[in-house]
Amino acid sequence: MGCGSCGTASNGKPGGCKSNGGCSSGGCNRLNVHDWLLNLPYHDPESSCKVIEVSFQQGSRKDYYRNTTLHYFEKGERVTVEGVGGFDVGEVSLTGELVRLQLKKKAIDEFSPDIKRILRSSGERDLDLFNQQKAREREVLARSRAAARQLKLPMKLSEVEIQADGKKATFFYTADDRVDFRELIKIFAADFKLKVEMRQIGIRQEAAKVGGIGSCGRELCCSTWLNDFKSVNTTAARYQNLSINQTKLSGQCGRLKCCLNFELDTYLDALQQFPDYADTLDTESGTAHLIKKDIFKNLMWYVLPNNTKHFPLTIQRVKEIKRINREGQKVAELEPVEITSSKIKEEEPAFVDLVGQISLRTLEKNERKKRDRDRQMQQNRPGNKTMGGSSGGNRNAAPPNRDRDRGRGNQGPSRNRPPQSPQNNRPPAGPRNNDGKGQA
Repeated sequence: MGCGSCGTASNGKPGGCKSNGGCSSGGCNRLNVHDWLLNLPYHDPESSCKVIEVSFQQGSRKDYYRNTTLHYFEKGERVTVEGVGGFDVGEVSLTGELVRLQLKKKAIDEFSPDIKRILRSSGERDLDLFNQQKAREREVLARSRAAARQLKLPMKLSEVEIQADGKKATFFYTADDRVDFRELIKIFAADFKLKVEMRQIGIRQEAAKVGGIGSCGRELCCSTWLNDFKSVNTTAARYQNLSINQTKLSGQCGRLKCCLNFELDTYLDALQQFPDYADTLDTESGTAHLIKKDIFKNLMWYVLPNNTKHFPLTIQRVKEIKRINREGQKVAELEPVEITSSKIKEEEPAFVDLVGQISLRTLEKNERKKRDRDRQMQQNRPGNKTMGGSSGGNRNAAPPNRDRDRGRGNQGPSRNRPPQSPQNNRPPAGPRNNDGKGQA
């Protein structure tokens, strides 16, 4: 019953929303109501509703209190209200004109003197006492269950709510029959030192208090918005052509799902156009029996004796056959319609096969190019000896081809002959004159 980041901490405040215990989205409270009239201005502030809706136990229980002060209470604010012989702390869940609509819906008089008052906005002392009593609830619930088991009472304690001042505790329980818990109340009063109130609830109210996720993947309707539980029977499932499977039709409370009634009115309206008393049709092949009504396609399915084939007929054809049968005649054929699949086959997405497009040979070729490029960059660095630099030549030069030298014979230079320096390639100098100049 809340957002994913609102993990309730030990102090009772949500850990994610950082709004001092009041979720701004309203998701932390069950049966939350969105106040869509909140920002509208009032023409007459004196005629506005002075009753405020206050929730307890994170929306598990709601009650109405009169605001006799001039203080304006916002949604999510903690308030101290009148309790049984003391005070209690709750959270403001709704204010304004929507409270008047809720009172009218629940048949509560707005000006009734039985409506209790809001005392003040909760202070630190009130909140400390409230947190202390809330910390006791789990221990009290465990001890009360042990006491009920010891007395062998046919009841199940589902929740304990202790008043903020610690003077009263309300025990919510479920039971199939009446339970004599007079001895149990004496044990509770002696052990817990508080006033005890036993309140019986139904199995669906218990599921609403516990909460959970339904088969649809959403939170239970009884935990979020549903508060009026109507009776549900298997007739609703039959009208909707659902298989009578107790496992699939039952909710977490063990009863039939409340959502079976949600679309029942739509199905009943659609079934009004189907002909009545059309369970059998007289044909020359035998009596055809109705097995199913398809509301979405407006078809009625029949089956003939000694035949496993199902025959879908339109509503007009069924009415025509019934008219012929009332005249004392039988039809030769049912004339079923052809059912074609309305589902369009989706084209499968074309996947690109990348296997084989990048081969190892391509990778080796790229690696070889990269290695040659690095070698060339290393040779061009300043300080390295180039081809025409020293007499030693280039060390990285390719070795001479022996087969080529062997084919040339003695024409080529010997592989053992050292390379000639540029000085050996000069022409020989002539005889010198006395003046030291050479002969031209």
